[in-house]
Amino acid sequence: METLTKTTWTIDNMHSEVQFKVKHLVISTVTGTFKSFEGSIETENDDFDGASASFSLDVNSIDTNVADRDAHLKSDDFFNAEKYPSITFNGTLNKVGGSYKLTGPMTIRDFTKEVTLDVDFGGTMVDGYGQTKAGFEITGKINRKEFGLMWNMVTEAGGVVVGDDVKLALNVQVTKN
Repeated sequence: METLTKTTWTIDNMHSEVQFKVKHLVISTVTGTFKSFEGSIETENDDFDGASASFSLDVNSIDTNVADRDAHLKSDDFFNAEKYPSITFNGTLNKVGGSYKLTGPMTIRDFTKEVTLDVDFGGTMVDGYGQTKAGFEITGKINRKEFGLMWNMVTEAGGVVVGDDVKLALNVQVTKN
Protein backbone atom coordinates (compact mmCIF):
# COMPACT_ATOMS: atom_id res chain seq x y z
CA MET A 1 0.00 0.00 0.00
CA GLU A 2 1.37 3.38 -1.03
CA THR A 3 1.42 6.07 1.63
CA LEU A 4 0.61 9.59 0.53
CA THR A 5 2.96 12.22 1.81
CA LYS A 6 1.38 15.52 2.71
CA THR A 7 3.20 18.74 2.00
CA THR A 8 2.48 21.85 4.05
CA TRP A 9 2.80 25.32 2.55
CA THR A 10 2.77 28.23 5.05
CA ILE A 11 1.65 31.77 4.26
CA ASP A 12 4.55 34.18 3.81
CA ASN A 13 3.17 37.28 5.54
CA MET A 14 5.86 39.57 4.11
CA HIS A 15 4.61 38.82 0.59
CA SER A 16 0.86 38.50 1.21
CA GLU A 17 -2.03 40.87 1.81
CA VAL A 18 -5.70 40.71 2.78
CA GLN A 19 -7.97 43.48 1.53
CA PHE A 20 -11.69 44.17 1.55
CA LYS A 21 -13.85 46.78 -0.17
CA VAL A 22 -17.32 47.95 0.80
CA LYS A 23 -19.57 50.65 -0.59
CA HIS A 24 -20.01 53.83 1.45
CA LEU A 25 -23.14 55.90 0.83
CA VAL A 26 -23.58 53.76 -2.33
CA ILE A 27 -21.44 56.30 -4.24
CA SER A 28 -17.89 55.44 -3.18
CA THR A 29 -15.83 52.54 -1.90
CA VAL A 30 -13.87 52.15 1.33
CA THR A 31 -10.86 49.83 1.21
CA GLY A 32 -9.43 48.16 4.28
CA THR A 33 -6.79 45.60 5.13
CA PHE A 34 -6.07 43.14 7.88
CA LYS A 35 -2.40 43.41 8.84
CA SER A 36 -2.09 40.23 10.93
CA PHE A 37 -3.05 36.78 9.61
CA GLU A 38 -1.77 33.22 9.31
CA GLY A 39 -2.58 30.14 7.33
CA SER A 40 -1.41 27.12 5.44
CA ILE A 41 -2.22 24.79 2.57
CA GLU A 42 -1.77 21.01 2.70
CA THR A 43 -1.26 19.12 -0.56
CA GLU A 44 -1.00 15.41 -1.32
CA ASN A 45 0.39 15.77 -4.84
CA ASP A 46 2.41 18.06 -7.09
CA ASP A 47 -0.43 20.47 -7.79
CA PHE A 48 -2.97 22.13 -5.52
CA ASP A 49 -6.10 20.29 -6.71
CA GLY A 50 -7.86 18.90 -3.64
CA ALA A 51 -5.56 20.76 -1.24
CA SER A 52 -6.84 21.81 2.19
CA ALA A 53 -6.48 25.45 3.17
CA SER A 54 -6.82 27.00 6.61
CA PHE A 55 -6.70 30.69 7.36
CA SER A 56 -7.16 32.96 10.36
CA LEU A 57 -6.92 36.71 10.67
CA ASP A 58 -6.73 39.01 13.67
CA VAL A 59 -9.76 41.34 13.73
CA ASN A 60 -7.82 43.85 15.84
CA SER A 61 -5.38 44.33 12.94
CA ILE A 62 -8.06 45.95 10.75
CA ASP A 63 -6.84 49.13 9.04
CA THR A 64 -8.95 51.47 6.89
CA ASN A 65 -6.59 54.46 7.34
CA VAL A 66 -9.12 56.12 9.69
CA ALA A 67 -8.60 55.32 13.39
CA ASP A 68 -12.17 56.22 14.42
CA ARG A 69 -13.64 53.98 11.70
CA ASP A 70 -11.30 51.14 12.68
CA ALA A 71 -12.44 51.46 16.31
CA HIS A 72 -16.09 51.39 15.18
CA LEU A 73 -15.44 48.25 13.08
CA LYS A 74 -13.85 46.55 16.11
CA SER A 75 -16.87 47.42 18.27
CA ASP A 76 -20.00 45.31 18.81
CA ASP A 77 -21.71 47.23 15.97
CA PHE A 78 -19.55 45.17 13.60
CA PHE A 79 -16.89 42.56 14.46
CA ASN A 80 -16.90 42.74 18.29
CA ALA A 81 -13.15 42.06 18.31
CA GLU A 82 -13.08 41.72 22.09
CA LYS A 83 -15.43 38.71 22.04
CA TYR A 84 -14.57 37.39 18.55
CA PRO A 85 -10.90 38.23 17.91
CA SER A 86 -10.48 36.05 14.78
CA ILE A 87 -12.07 35.46 11.42
CA THR A 88 -11.44 31.90 10.23
CA PHE A 89 -11.78 29.98 7.00
CA ASN A 90 -11.10 26.32 6.22
CA GLY A 91 -11.61 25.12 2.69
CA THR A 92 -10.64 22.91 -0.20
CA LEU A 93 -9.04 24.02 -3.46
CA ASN A 94 -10.61 22.40 -6.52
CA LYS A 95 -9.33 22.84 -10.05
CA VAL A 96 -11.97 24.17 -12.43
CA GLY A 97 -10.63 24.63 -15.94
CA GLY A 98 -7.46 26.72 -15.77
CA SER A 99 -8.12 28.11 -12.28
CA TYR A 100 -9.33 26.99 -8.88
CA LYS A 101 -12.31 27.45 -6.56
CA LEU A 102 -11.74 27.58 -2.82
CA THR A 103 -14.82 26.40 -0.91
CA GLY A 104 -15.41 26.00 2.79
CA PRO A 105 -16.85 27.45 5.98
CA MET A 106 -15.98 31.03 6.94
CA THR A 107 -16.64 32.18 10.50
CA ILE A 108 -17.10 35.84 11.43
CA ARG A 109 -18.33 36.58 14.95
CA ASP A 110 -20.38 33.47 15.79
CA PHE A 111 -21.80 33.04 12.28
CA THR A 112 -20.45 30.34 9.97
CA LYS A 113 -21.39 30.14 6.32
CA GLU A 114 -20.13 28.17 3.31
CA VAL A 115 -18.22 30.49 0.97
CA THR A 116 -16.73 29.92 -2.50
CA LEU A 117 -13.85 32.12 -3.64
CA ASP A 118 -12.16 32.37 -7.05
CA VAL A 119 -8.46 31.53 -7.10
CA ASP A 120 -5.92 32.37 -9.79
CA PHE A 121 -2.78 30.29 -9.33
CA GLY A 122 0.30 32.33 -10.21
CA GLY A 123 2.65 29.34 -10.28
CA THR A 124 5.62 28.17 -8.25
CA MET A 125 9.17 29.49 -8.12
CA VAL A 126 12.33 28.85 -6.13
CA ASP A 127 13.49 32.07 -4.49
CA GLY A 128 17.05 33.29 -3.93
CA TYR A 129 17.23 31.36 -0.64
CA GLY A 130 16.31 28.02 -2.18
CA GLN A 131 12.74 28.04 -0.84
CA THR A 132 9.89 26.91 -3.08
CA LYS A 133 7.10 29.50 -3.21
CA ALA A 134 3.63 29.47 -4.75
CA GLY A 135 1.41 32.46 -5.41
CA PHE A 136 -2.37 32.88 -5.47
CA GLU A 137 -4.80 35.73 -6.10
CA ILE A 138 -8.05 35.02 -4.27
CA THR A 139 -11.20 37.05 -4.86
CA GLY A 140 -14.82 36.81 -3.88
CA LYS A 141 -17.78 38.52 -2.33
CA ILE A 142 -19.72 37.96 0.87
CA ASN A 143 -22.83 39.59 2.31
CA ARG A 144 -21.82 41.05 5.67
CA LYS A 145 -25.35 40.64 7.10
CA GLU A 146 -25.10 36.85 6.69
CA PHE A 147 -22.29 37.04 9.27
CA GLY A 148 -24.17 39.19 11.79
CA LEU A 149 -22.62 42.51 10.73
CA MET A 150 -25.97 44.28 10.76
CA TRP A 151 -25.17 47.90 11.73
CA ASN A 152 -26.21 50.57 9.28
CA MET A 153 -27.59 54.06 9.22
CA VAL A 154 -30.03 55.71 6.84
CA THR A 155 -29.04 59.12 5.49
CA GLU A 156 -31.33 62.13 5.25
CA ALA A 157 -31.83 61.35 1.56
CA GLY A 158 -32.90 57.77 2.40
CA GLY A 159 -29.67 56.03 1.35
CA VAL A 160 -27.66 53.65 3.52
CA VAL A 161 -24.20 54.36 4.88
CA VAL A 162 -22.65 50.88 4.49
CA GLY A 163 -23.28 48.48 1.61
CA ASP A 164 -24.15 44.84 2.30
CA ASP A 165 -21.69 43.26 -0.16
CA VAL A 166 -18.05 43.07 0.82
CA LYS A 167 -15.48 42.30 -1.88
CA LEU A 168 -12.51 40.24 -0.75
CA ALA A 169 -9.09 40.39 -2.41
CA LEU A 170 -6.19 38.34 -1.10
CA ASN A 171 -2.75 38.07 -2.63
CA VAL A 172 -1.13 35.11 -0.95
CA GLN A 173 2.35 33.70 -1.28
CA VAL A 174 3.06 30.40 0.47
CA THR A 175 6.36 28.70 1.28
CA LYS A 176 6.81 24.94 0.97
CA ASN A 177 7.91 23.46 4.29
